Amino acid sequence: MRTQYSCLYRQEERYRSYTNHYRNLKSKTTINTKNRMRLLLCLLLSFCFLHNGFSQTKPAYHVFDAKGKKVSYKKMLQFISKADVLLFGEYHNNPICHWLQLVMTRDLKPMRNLTLGAEMFEADNQGALNAYLADQITAKGLDSLARLWSNYKTDYAPLVDFAKNQQLAFIATNIPRKHANLVFREGLEALEQLPKVEKQWIAPLPIEYDAELPGYKNMRTMMPGHGGDNLPKAQAIKDATMAHFILQNMQQGYLFIHYNGTYHSDNYEGIGWYLRRQRPELRIVTIATVLQDQVECLSPEHKGRADFILCIDTAMTTTY
Repeated sequence: MRTQYSCLYRQEERYRSYTNHYRNLKSKTTINTKNRMRLLLCLLLSFCFLHNGFSQTKPAYHVFDAKGKKVSYKKMLQFISKADVLLFGEYHNNPICHWLQLVMTRDLKPMRNLTLGAEMFEADNQGALNAYLADQITAKGLDSLARLWSNYKTDYAPLVDFAKNQQLAFIATNIPRKHANLVFREGLEALEQLPKVEKQWIAPLPIEYDAELPGYKNMRTMMPGHGGDNLPKAQAIKDATMAHFILQNMQQGYLFIHYNGTYHSDNYEGIGWYLRRQRPELRIVTIATVLQDQVECLSPEHKGRADFILCIDTAMTTTY
């Protein structure tokens, strides 16, 4: 009997053990299921938050083609890489312009041989610029010898230093300021009186001038009483001079990237007009810069302004 009771006792204990184990397992499974549900809920909420955040991003800029269609950076770069000249029209104090100029120049370097040039350097400062590029003078020396713009260090020094590090030519294309001011005061004819040595810093005289080009006509309309007919003439001598030095420094098989104020190349006029008058076969690509309160769609008035339009949010901070 004892053996029978003992056997029954052990079976009962074994049953209790199995029952307790099942209850514990069920409890743990319930807890794990709850944890999994909590984790799933957290992931779902996180996804919703991220999706909501990304869907409400506000880009600082977009690039459009001449027809107002958005263009990818890669597609624009490929198009530019096939050109002879790129006229990058900027707003002088806009950091998006200067950032894009630098990264685009870097990205084009493996694709093409490059020559760089800029409105921000006047032709009579070419010697000082060359000395800096050749590491013969310091940045401080360049500042002393050349008439650098006030925003040079933040906006243009990175381009010049890139040219220096990559051993690229960088051309000072603009007319000396005092000669442009002379035209503003006395007209184009006043340039004929300059000494021969100073005429080498401007386009060959007399320059061709079309007062009926829309850009020059608009200058008289937008700024009446500010120089009269001489105001667009001062603009034209800058455009002609920059075109002259671009052509003078072009090399076979090279892409010449020129950085200039957007008005100097908008609507395929300005520098581009003078380039085409002398070299109509050149493949010239233009970039224009515009500001809009929203950058998702290009305003109709900006369409056709250039091959590519860099549309930047008006709220973008400026460098000066």
